[in-house]
Amino acid sequence: MFHIITSATIGIEPVPITVETDVTMGLRSFSVVGLPDASVKEARDRIRAAMRNTGFRFPRGRVTVNLAPADVRKQGPVYDLPIALSILLAMGVIPRPSIESSVFIGELALDGSIRPVRGSLTTALMTHRTGRKTLFVPEQNVAEASALRGLTVYGVDSIRTVVDHLLGVELIKPASTIKQKDVSSHPYDFSDVKGQEGAKRGLEIAAAGAHNILLKGPPGAGKTLLARSLPSILPDLSYEESLEVTSIASIAGISLPDIGLIQARPFRTPHHSASAVALVGGGAWPKPGEVSLAHRGVLFLDELPEFSRYALEHLRQPLEDGHVTVSRAAGSVQFPARFLLAAAMNPCPCGHFSNPNRHCTCRLDQVIKYQKRISGPLLDRFDIVIEVPAVKHEKLLSEDLPECSEIIRRRVNNARMVQRKRMGERASTNNEISTRQLDELCKLSPDGKSLLEQALRTNKLSARGYTRVRKVARTIADLEGKPDIEVEHLAEALQYRGQDAIEL
Repeated sequence: MFHIITSATIGIEPVPITVETDVTMGLRSFSVVGLPDASVKEARDRIRAAMRNTGFRFPRGRVTVNLAPADVRKQGPVYDLPIALSILLAMGVIPRPSIESSVFIGELALDGSIRPVRGSLTTALMTHRTGRKTLFVPEQNVAEASALRGLTVYGVDSIRTVVDHLLGVELIKPASTIKQKDVSSHPYDFSDVKGQEGAKRGLEIAAAGAHNILLKGPPGAGKTLLARSLPSILPDLSYEESLEVTSIASIAGISLPDIGLIQARPFRTPHHSASAVALVGGGAWPKPGEVSLAHRGVLFLDELPEFSRYALEHLRQPLEDGHVTVSRAAGSVQFPARFLLAAAMNPCPCGHFSNPNRHCTCRLDQVIKYQKRISGPLLDRFDIVIEVPAVKHEKLLSEDLPECSEIIRRRVNNARMVQRKRMGERASTNNEISTRQLDELCKLSPDGKSLLEQALRTNKLSARGYTRVRKVARTIADLEGKPDIEVEHLAEALQYRGQDAIEL
């Protein structure tokens, strides 16, 4: 019995897969077992043609390939190369010691060349965790796989190249680690937005504490431009965060940068026609949705009431838990989904209900129906609700240059550093503070408690809102460099709880 090690992915977690091959005498047959999908079963024809067209003899008799463990579903063409190598190993073409500490992935073309596959970075993570030293991937996946430090990665272009390397005939040069590049440039900047100081302040607080934010105002007020400028004030991803984000993108089949590692925080803007599965993930073979593709970044929902209410309600669980669990009869998979939710909406169908300069043409019942498209529980999960008024013409015509994103970004970085120092390994932002940690990390003065008691007594604040106001106040204090939450911080945080202003 001969075997090769490769990888499968459950959610975004890599699982080592052993490819076992048995060649016996008998009628010619070639079977693949071990819960393969259709694309894995089709590998039989690709492998037979690839071996023949590169000068290798396909064995006569019965060939049985087992993908173990058998209770893990295998999908995709990633197993072509390891299956072909296991057959050559069983035939004695390549020696067993040459593959003992290696992992192989790749799709075979009919001429024996190797095509790129998804999930190279997750395979690299599995290789590193299992103590193996080398990884063979298609040439187009080299940058992605070599983003993981401390691993020898070989880029291969054909099955003949791999066999020659394993036999020592012609060695492949290992890939070098690609240096990280500066990712500070962004297409949108806060200096492009005239006026809207209140909205900019809210976005700064949201960026500093990773708080969810809703921008509400008439058309043309700059809501979309403000939201698209949000990534320009967010801190760069850490190396560990980059690995997470790149792994998700690779599994989803999103094209990666030349360096193989995503260093800019994701900014996802799904269309309002997106389904619930598109937003949170799923399918017969569960794949990550927009909330997971926005992990460690921003999910921006423009024209929020135009989204299906059914789809929006699916956001409630990942907003609370930071992950999505997709359950199917065959099992459950979990995708990370810790993102900053930014949304924008008009106050009514025509958009001018709150605009003092334009007449609203909507009936009151139309306004109420439009705003009721967003449920109260979902609105309660927005930490910050900002009214974005129409920009005054004096601001538009002014030649004064607004504050640029780089200056705001420094303040956000300083606030994030304070949060990491305070919380250590427990969390990275104030939005991740658990209820158990609230009294320790968000202590209130007697005056602050009195202010919140009054808000609770007048039913202006839910229990969830009470928790979120304290977290936002903690972020405001961090931005100002204050060690304690003061009354003015709580007062400002309370002003951003806009559910009563939204619901008529």
